[in-house]
Amino acid sequence: MTRKMVPMPRKGGQQKTGGLSHSLSLTEKSGGGIAATVIEFLQTLRIPEGPKAGEKLVLAEYQKRFIRGAMAEGVMVGLLSIGRGNAKTATSAGIGLGALMGVWDDQPKREVIIAARNRDQAKTAFQFVAGFVEGLPEAEQELFVIRRGYKLEIEYSANGGGLLRVIPADGKSILGGAPTLAIMDERAAWTADKGDALENAILSGLGKRDGRALIISTSAPDDANTFSRWMDDPPPGTYVQEHRPAFGLPADDLESLLVANPGSAEGIGASPDWLVAQARRAIARGGSALASFRNLNRNERVSTEDRSVLITVDEWLASEVAPDDLPPRQGQCILGVDLGGSRSMSAAAFYWPESGRLEAVGTFPAIPSLGDRGAADGVSGRYNEMHDRGELSVMGENTVPPGPWLASLVRLAGDAEIACIVGDRFRHAEFAEAMNKAGLRVPFIWRGFGWKDGSEDIERFRRALFDGEVKAAPSLLLRSAFSDAITLIDPANNHKLAKARSLGRIDAAAATVLAVAEGQRRMAAPKRKAKLEWV
Repeated sequence: MTRKMVPMPRKGGQQKTGGLSHSLSLTEKSGGGIAATVIEFLQTLRIPEGPKAGEKLVLAEYQKRFIRGAMAEGVMVGLLSIGRGNAKTATSAGIGLGALMGVWDDQPKREVIIAARNRDQAKTAFQFVAGFVEGLPEAEQELFVIRRGYKLEIEYSANGGGLLRVIPADGKSILGGAPTLAIMDERAAWTADKGDALENAILSGLGKRDGRALIISTSAPDDANTFSRWMDDPPPGTYVQEHRPAFGLPADDLESLLVANPGSAEGIGASPDWLVAQARRAIARGGSALASFRNLNRNERVSTEDRSVLITVDEWLASEVAPDDLPPRQGQCILGVDLGGSRSMSAAAFYWPESGRLEAVGTFPAIPSLGDRGAADGVSGRYNEMHDRGELSVMGENTVPPGPWLASLVRLAGDAEIACIVGDRFRHAEFAEAMNKAGLRVPFIWRGFGWKDGSEDIERFRRALFDGEVKAAPSLLLRSAFSDAITLIDPANNHKLAKARSLGRIDAAAATVLAVAEGQRRMAAPKRKAKLEWV
């Protein structure tokens, strides 16, 4: 697929360039001011390591764009999400050195913090700062004291003095600090509780001295991560620059690889050939290798945990086809239903086992709104996007009424012959009442979500998917559900469906598993031969 790399205007000062999301909460300065000083200073530094060690630093256009945005007037937090190996840590380390030296901020006793998940990770950024110092003229180097012991610190004695120190997110808090600049490296990898506590302590201290924070990372594995929430819903005073390609593309698609790795085309990090070669190796290996490549090198929000996932992202994407290429609604239709409880989603999956066609829909009650639900579930505007695509509907106020909802499913099926409905046996009474209200006169098959029924249904679903007997149009509802679906495994290696996170919505995945498994059982059942009658 060809995509034009042309900026398109968006509301709220946002732009999108070939898959690159670039959003501004405030007006970006172009040129003068602090940003110009930072860029000029960085390009006086010498590269401390790698093939170009000793050469002067030359900033790529995407690096300059980040500096102009993050250092603009009124911006307190600059966010950068980009693939691994694009010099995000080196760039922020150079900015940290300039802040330590008071190049653009000459207030006395400046304080620069480099925070990371642990000390070893933060040491990488620290080593870049130390390496830049060692590339300065000897007279300038004498103004620094570098401590590499238990504490990683760099002290600067000129221009009012300053101190740069490393803070691990797995240690004690820093309440009482007053940083003029804070660099939070690989924020998506921080542990939830301690990481959030450290971030809050840093941000509360920045206000004391009009400080700034640079939060940089490759993409988090899910939408609930704090770094994802920063990217999706930035507060006022935040600059966001995200290099993330469109979802669902092949891992070795070069154009989208360059979206996630803009430095590759400008001689920074891995070459385009290397990226494509690594992508193809990851595709060949599959599993966690492919998931890790998508997360780290393609900067996609893909979970790298594969030991207990229901299916991986790429396994599901292999079943998606263009709407025009969908198999026909041929033969009997199996309707899998996951009836939601109070204030939760109800989902249904239509499966035609003869052709392999699959369709899925979900429904929420009207209160709270889809936007509020998305914010509470940590998925930002995803529910509204599903609604716009026709995959998610709204019915009822505080709960989805089962009877009218089942009736709406029959209307969606159209003239298709519904052979049976498959649902959770623990909701037997509700289903029976709903079917009576909807006027449905079809068999209902009760299935459990425990080890016994669940393990069989999951295995039948996986087998059908891997054998190419499930074909669906691209569905954000299903992609989202499967990304949150894992399996719990008992000592006998039986599987049952569960959520990867408490706020995850796997209703559509559960309905799909039920429908496909029942369809496969019916296809595997021996055909009854006609009875012979002797005359």
